[in-house]
Parts: sequence; structure tokens; C-alpha cells
Amino acid sequence: MLVRSLRTPIVKQCSRASLLKGTAALDPSSTTQTTEARCFSATNNRSFSSLPHHLARHNNGMVNVFVKSTKVPRPITMVPVKHKVKNQLKEKVVLETHYKEEHLPSHFSYAGNDSMPITSELKIVLPEEDVPSGIWPVFRMMDESGNFRQENTARHSNSTKIVPEQYDLSQLQSALILQYPHFADQLQSSILLQPSKNDYPDTQSNNTLLRAHRQMIRLRTMDTILHNAQRQGRISFYMTHHGEEAIHMGSASALQPQDHIFAQYREAGSLMWRGFTLDQFCNQCFSNDLDLGKGRQMPVHYGCRALNYQTISSPLGTQITQAVGAAYKFKLEAMANPEKEAAISIVYFGDGAASTVDFHSGCNFAATLKTPMIFFCRNNGFAISTPVEDQYAGDGIVSRAPGYGMAGIRVDGNDIFAVHAAVAKARKLALETSTPVMIEAMTYRQGHHSTSDDSSRYRDTDEVQLATDVSDPLVRFDRFLKHFGWMDDNGVASIEDEERIAVIRAMKAAEVRPHPKLDTMFTDVYHEKPPHLVRQEEEMKRHLTKYNIS
Repeated sequence: MLVRSLRTPIVKQCSRASLLKGTAALDPSSTTQTTEARCFSATNNRSFSSLPHHLARHNNGMVNVFVKSTKVPRPITMVPVKHKVKNQLKEKVVLETHYKEEHLPSHFSYAGNDSMPITSELKIVLPEEDVPSGIWPVFRMMDESGNFRQENTARHSNSTKIVPEQYDLSQLQSALILQYPHFADQLQSSILLQPSKNDYPDTQSNNTLLRAHRQMIRLRTMDTILHNAQRQGRISFYMTHHGEEAIHMGSASALQPQDHIFAQYREAGSLMWRGFTLDQFCNQCFSNDLDLGKGRQMPVHYGCRALNYQTISSPLGTQITQAVGAAYKFKLEAMANPEKEAAISIVYFGDGAASTVDFHSGCNFAATLKTPMIFFCRNNGFAISTPVEDQYAGDGIVSRAPGYGMAGIRVDGNDIFAVHAAVAKARKLALETSTPVMIEAMTYRQGHHSTSDDSSRYRDTDEVQLATDVSDPLVRFDRFLKHFGWMDDNGVASIEDEERIAVIRAMKAAEVRPHPKLDTMFTDVYHEKPPHLVRQEEEMKRHLTKYNIS
């Protein structure tokens, strides 16, 4: 039977509650505590301020430092004061909270990448501009503590943080703009901070930010349960997305429905954001009669024409050139019909796929044909078992953009707000100039490459746990919501339980459905069946009849 522990990360079974570093005490009367306490990491009570010391102690100066501060940081604490103030943009009374000083990390690195400087400036480097000297900086809005970064300073200031009314996106947006005016443009235009016109079908709410949070939990829960289902022999294959969920929800929420997505295989969250249901995910993984692909693909090779999500193909990098062709078509359509709603294509790929000839061909064609599209690289540190230090000798992937005559930016892939802002600006630039933009999102693959892989054979499990403790995107998002009183441990646990039940229900329903009919094997490729397929279908039917197989 699948139990609650299946929601935990793959490499080390440890509750997400243990990653919250003691921000709220567990209820001693809770039955959940007993289960989760057994999984508690030894680092559970370690504050964010002690992370650099912890990393230095455990890495012996050899393994990558995930966070490096300009000074020894001090822990952050929230002290509510008794007086109240008025929000200048909304005439509502809101609680005021003070934050003690905390030094900001100035550099960070994931996996084998060099230590990279962090910037709070959203700057897409154009091909005609000077490239950054040294290592390309990483754009970030929200630090691991869940706080937004101050402008041009090495610390979180002592200034007041205004807490808006609970679940009021407009007030939250206004409060953030007041507190962080250097992010005003990004915050003002962020879809994450704007309620939808109608309620989302999957959440029955128009709160976009909380939907993104729930969907990140949903994706992680689905991953854990279906991964374990594969281990039980119920499905043949699976790939998880642990540690990369902010990339999916952050980028997909910045796109428009008419934009076409060309994914690699680790971007199921972008399809989930567009409305692909748990039932549809499970139907595909179990290859039943409701699978949109009619059982012809391996699990996790999703596709949906209605949601403009092109079907996944196993060969590495093939989607890159396809996305260029689609973007060129969108360009021609826009030239022929300027009144038509403009669209771009976005292609996702990993650091390993950037070594394929399709990557080079796609970048060169896109730049010379000036196609409106986004090249989105998920640099998660590993191409199956190949670490990035064996993959390239240069400064990651985005540093190649100027050589192709392409604009580019590097972003913290575990910061949902930064990913959203970067994709939104890149989309705008791509449409206005009809040119491609390259985005490199720095992240860390917490899980195995797939169920066919055992990552403990080529990387230390302690390294994985450190990355999980320090840079987990969902924990960072949790902290942000907790700072504003929008979420607590009980709220997170409740969402996890709801999503766990929903995933198991969808999985059980998909598992008992029949497989697609055999005659569907010969349809959909050709408009009219060619003679050789007609002959093969007849041979199959005779074989089934001979052995009395229905």
C-alpha cells in the first residue's frame, strides 16, 4: 500500500517538514509528528545562518559550496510589533513586522558549476552589448530564506515589512512593491501576483500564487507516488522532477496559451500548469485506452495538442530544431496577419542536450532566421551520470549565446519569481524584436535521472541532501508564504495530504482501465493507410484468430 512516506524525495526518505528548519514547532499531539520525526534530518534545527559553516565542514573544501555569504550571516527572526500602519496603495489596516538584519549571499553554485555572482538586476544581455566580464551573474529575486533581496546591499535591511491581508494578491503585490521598489517592474507585471479573471478549475480559486504553490506540491507528490509505483512493477518507467519545480511553474505561468512548448522530458509541471490533469498524467503512464498517445509512448512522454504541448520524444535534443521551425512559422504568420495573436515557441533542454548537434543547428538557424522563441536550458548539474565539469569547460550554457548572435540571461532556477520574471521579459523581447533569447536556469537534480538510474553510483548522497536542505525551491516558496502569514506547517501538510489522495485516486483509476485496442496501432501516422500497413494489420488479425486471442 502506498503510504504518506511516498511523498518524500527519492534519494533520501525524509519529510519535507524536516527541511523547514524549525520555522514552526510540530504539534506534539499530532499523529503526523511521530511519522515525520523519525525522518528528521540531523540538520533540522540548523538555522540558515549556519549553512556556510556546515557546508565547509562536510565538503572539506572539495564539494561545491551551494551558498557563500559576504560575511558570517545572522539568523533571521520575525518580531511582530504592537502598532499598525496603513498600506499606502490600499487603504486597509495591515500588520507591520520587523526583520532583524541578515546578510545576503553574494555568490552560489550548484553541482560542479563555478561559484557564480548573484544579481538583483533583471538584465538580458543583447548580442550587440558587451558580455559580462568573468562569470555570468545569476538573476535572483528571492533568497533561500524566503525573503526578497534588497538593492545593492549585502544584507536584508532592518526596514519594516508590511503584511497584507491574507490571500489578497493585490495587497501582497502592493506591499512587495513598497518594500522592494527595485523589483517594481517585475512585481507589477507578474502574473503570479495577479488573480485570474475566473477560478482555476483545479483549485476552485482565482489566486494564481497559491495555485503555483499547490501545483509544485502536486507535481512532487505525483512524482514520488508514480516513482514508487514503478518500483512495484505497476508501470515500466518514470522520471521525477524533484528540485526543479520552480522552473516549471515559474516559466509556464509567464507564457500565453498560444505559445507552443517543446519539452525534453523533465518539464511535466509546465503541462500541469496549462491544465493537464492527474487523470491524464496517470492514463499516459499506464498506457490505457484513455491515454492521448494511445499507448505508443513510454511513460512520462506526454503530449497534448489542445494545450499546445508537443509530444515528448526520447532522442536527446530533437525538440530543439522542431521548436525553431515552429517559431519561424509563427513569424511568417505574424507578418501575413499582424492582427493575429502573437505566439512564440519555447524549447526546454538540459545541460547535456546542449552538447548535441541539434542544439548548435537550432541556435544557428534561430539566430540567422530571427525566430521569436526562447531556448530554456535547465542546468541541473548532471546529464544522467555525466557531471557538468565533464560536459563543458566554459561558463555554462548561456555564455554561448553571444557567439550565435543571441540575447541571453542566467537565472536562479529555484526562485519561482526570478524564473517568471526572466521568461516574461524574454517573451516580450522575442516578440518585439523577432529574435531568440537564451535562458539558463541554474538548479540541482535532487532525484535519480530516471528509474533506470542509480545516482548514488556517481555522486555522494550527502551532496544531494545538502542541495535539498539549502536550495529546495518548494521550501523557499513555503518560507515566503509563511513570512506573510499565507501558509504554515499545518497548511502545507494539509495540501500534501489532499494531493496524495488525489494522485492515488487517479493512479488506481488509470491502472484498472483496459489497454488501447490493437487496431489503433496502425492509425494516425498516415492520412490513408499505405499497403504495407494494411498487410501488417491483416497478418496480425490472422495471428490473433489462429491462437484465439481476443
